Amino acid sequence: MATTIPRIPLEVRWSDLDPNFHLRHTVYYDYGAFCRIAYFQDKGLTPDFMQQHAIGPVLFREECTFRKEIRFGDQITIDLQVVKLTQDFSRWSIRHQFWKNGDTPAAQLVVEGAWMDTVKRKLTTPVALAQSVFEQMPRAPEFEWIKR
Repeated sequence: MATTIPRIPLEVRWSDLDPNFHLRHTVYYDYGAFCRIAYFQDKGLTPDFMQQHAIGPVLFREECTFRKEIRFGDQITIDLQVVKLTQDFSRWSIRHQFWKNGDTPAAQLVVEGAWMDTVKRKLTTPVALAQSVFEQMPRAPEFEWIKR
């Protein structure tokens, strides 16, 4: 049975456009960060919680593949799926799909990251709540566990 992946609606602002009147490439990365943090926050993993527990997400790589132009006035949504995880949830890969005017794929953003101890400034295994958030995250059909 297929799992429905929740989508977050996004609003294209005039300031998001480039001189060709379509979405600037950097905005896709901003929207991806917005989607991830909104998902974390919805599950209780708020910026305040992360600050109190001295953890934060850090990205190693972001890569976006552009398929269809997004223009001012287009209705767009974004989703997220976890593609890869280590068994201890310390490292991960998340994919965002951008959808234009319903079900037209517009772009795909893949990020690879990990959890950082914000005091020691070193990678770490996250607290139980962060692990739970990733356990609940929709999984890509090709999801795999990463061996370290």
